[in-house]
Amino acid sequence: MAEWITLPAAPAAAPGLVAADRPAGSLAGEQAQRTGVVSVPLRCWWAAPAQPARGAILVLPEVFGINAWVRSVADRLALEGYAALAVPLFARSAPALELGYSADDLAEGRSHKDRTSSAELLADLDVACQWLQERTGAGLLGCVGFCFGGHAALLAASLPQIAATADFYGAGVASGRPGGGPPTLEVLPEVTGRVWCFCGRRDPLMPAAELAAIGAALRQADPAGGRHRLIELEAGHGFMCEARPDHDPVAAAAGWRGMLELFATTL
Repeated sequence: MAEWITLPAAPAAAPGLVAADRPAGSLAGEQAQRTGVVSVPLRCWWAAPAQPARGAILVLPEVFGINAWVRSVADRLALEGYAALAVPLFARSAPALELGYSADDLAEGRSHKDRTSSAELLADLDVACQWLQERTGAGLLGCVGFCFGGHAALLAASLPQIAATADFYGAGVASGRPGGGPPTLEVLPEVTGRVWCFCGRRDPLMPAAELAAIGAALRQADPAGGRHRLIELEAGHGFMCEARPDHDPVAAAAGWRGMLELFATTL
């Protein structure tokens, strides 16, 4: 079963306090306490497996919103036995965004990305995690994101509910953070789960210097190499998505297998 659902916003915290239903010590909780940012209603795509779920996963979209391709990812995960919730990343400026892949669509999506902060993303993803745990009974969750959703997935990995993160071509993590602040790579020391970053060696948005920085940060956070991986594939940007010019069936199949391996061995 797959359908649109709307998650309610979390209750607002009093000034200087963390909302009671927001985990103390999580990056979202700390930012809510410091900034006062709270979640908003979230129009999500919910895909439930036919049998009891083997795990539960957040799916984070590209700048194009929860479009048909992102919904298909959630649906495929449900066929694999996972409960999947696709969560909007621009819930304040474009709560029902659903774009194609034209140049105009890209410009519109990027305009919403430029108005989004990490504090907002974490507040919303924290609520989505809690809903998914309550709905499925899962103790810990997986998260997969693509492009800007991959960047957001690395932020989400800092939440205590997330045990496994598949970050597909999350550009910009070595140089910045949504809304400003230190590079998102700097959250890695706070991550208690596993992070696998899937990148294309021919991706113009992720040059060799960024791939090197990601690899170095993963190794520094996990010197033994048991939790974190950088997986480089011979592909360009957006290789997982059949609707994008850089779609690469071989790399996409390898990425899908790797993601399923991560979830199967963690959740």
